[in-house]
Amino acid sequence: MTTTTRDFGELEAEFNGYVGAINYATMVTVDAQNRPRTRVLIPVWEKVDGRPLGWLATFRTPVKAAHLEGNPHTNFSYWAPGNNSVAVDAVAVWDNEPSVKEHVWDLYRKTSPRGAGYPLGNFWQAPSDPRLHVLRLTPWRIQVIRGADLRSRIWRADRNR
Repeated sequence: MTTTTRDFGELEAEFNGYVGAINYATMVTVDAQNRPRTRVLIPVWEKVDGRPLGWLATFRTPVKAAHLEGNPHTNFSYWAPGNNSVAVDAVAVWDNEPSVKEHVWDLYRKTSPRGAGYPLGNFWQAPSDPRLHVLRLTPWRIQVIRGADLRSRIWRADRNR
């Protein structure tokens, strides 16, 4: 059974629980020929003005940057044994403002949601490290599937991006 809502609060607890427990997500982008490329990363998420908002601390690799320049739509897929899963369709935009990098550094440090994240100091010296880049992830659709009975709940933004 699948239900759809525009109120993220209706599936927020389940989203936070699954993402926090799974932590690792497969990020999908596409190249200029619409061929997919995946990589496993750890985004963090928060709720701003009642809507989900994601952040990805990452290296700005040539492939990832070229893919997102050509098509900023991406997908993050979380899956755990038992089949609990989350799929996030989002638009990704680079946002390297110093205040944003500080905010994202803090979200990773405290884990957001609880359990999602890691110490960014493992890869970068500080939020000001020029090798640290941040992607703002603006979801337009999130699907949460409970593995026990395959119940599916979908959140959609007010409008597609």
